[in-house]
Amino acid sequence: MPGARDLAGLWARRGLFVVGGIAVGGAAVLMATLADAAQAGFRAVLGISPLIALVLTPFGFGLAALLARTVFPNSQGSGIPQVIAARDIAEPSLRHRLISLRVAAGKIVVMTLGLFCGASTGREGPTVQVGAALMAAAGRFAPERQRGLLLAGGAAGVAAAFNTPLAGIVFGIEELSRSYEAKTSSLILGAIIAAGLTSLALVGNYTYFGTTGDTLPLGRAWAVVPVCGVLGGLFGGLFSRIVIAVSRGLPGMAGRFVANRPVIFAALCGLGVALCGLATDGHIYGTGYEQAKALLHGTAETHAWFGPVKFVATTLSSISGIPGGLFAPSLAVGAGLGAEVAELFHGVPVGAVVLVGMVAYLTGVLQAPITSFVIVSEMTENHALVIPLMVAALIADATSKLVCPEGLYHALAEPMVERLTGRPAHAPQVNDPA
Repeated sequence: MPGARDLAGLWARRGLFVVGGIAVGGAAVLMATLADAAQAGFRAVLGISPLIALVLTPFGFGLAALLARTVFPNSQGSGIPQVIAARDIAEPSLRHRLISLRVAAGKIVVMTLGLFCGASTGREGPTVQVGAALMAAAGRFAPERQRGLLLAGGAAGVAAAFNTPLAGIVFGIEELSRSYEAKTSSLILGAIIAAGLTSLALVGNYTYFGTTGDTLPLGRAWAVVPVCGVLGGLFGGLFSRIVIAVSRGLPGMAGRFVANRPVIFAALCGLGVALCGLATDGHIYGTGYEQAKALLHGTAETHAWFGPVKFVATTLSSISGIPGGLFAPSLAVGAGLGAEVAELFHGVPVGAVVLVGMVAYLTGVLQAPITSFVIVSEMTENHALVIPLMVAALIADATSKLVCPEGLYHALAEPMVERLTGRPAHAPQVNDPA
């Protein structure tokens, strides 16, 4: 039987997950508020003249890349690879470089800057890194639980960012750890509950994309499922392959230019995003949340080329090296893809095809099919489409692997581990605590 001191220590460690979860929930709400304000500010600037983007967006990208490399190193990109890499590093000092509170603060600041300048990025991936950093800080006095704390913080970040607790659990298992850890499952659940309750207390209960009741009747309508699955897998795999290739270094003169002039390269990517914005009357800027929701509910028109051009803008934003996530922009690209497919199948509910497109493309990018269909189902409270969403996710996952055999986040995490430790990722470690 454990003694009183052992029980006190056990409950103190469990309390760390709850305290950390509350902090993650508050951070998620803060980041959502800042992201909305930044996008509103950018739209107000464009209201003066859309041509301002040709200067503001490249300048903002360059400044964001400079800050991410010099002032807040390891804050680049979505942040999820940093959490995966941190869980793969045993040395606390090296791990701290990826998930420190300084990195978390920089992530919030520079992510907001990127959205204010029109970057096609999201806030959900950064919330994962911020959540892991906050949870790690809360567990400073329990170093033996750091890997579990990072997993819980990242999962709670997804749950609080989208108000999707089930997706947070699945994401933690399928993507962050790629295994089921029974000894930390209840603690992860506690962190997600704490983060979710904090978010509910601050902003109330909500469904991310609003409730939908669209269905796909058995028969001809189901033809959209394999079509979206294959297209989503192809484009999602292509996106991941491009991002991985640029992160590892392109061959020849292009690779040397990106490596030696990262700030100028980021500015050029920003110029490309600005041109995409001008070509679509500004529809591709930001997270894409409003456009995806409009396509889902049929409440407003988007540009005819929204899906393909949003794909290009998101790719440019991702390879630029500025902090920003992929979830929301990927859902927007998938919504545009679904809307295009729906044009080929008259009489099929457009909202249902849009949802299938969202799941297919997100799966193609992440190669995490369970997370993808669970998160979209929770975002819309549409349970009637669970089976077709599952099928689309499986098809997209298999198709994406043909284009890009590696999972995006883990492929991006490997060089971080090698750079910090000098050993290949996933190599055996001494005294690697769970």
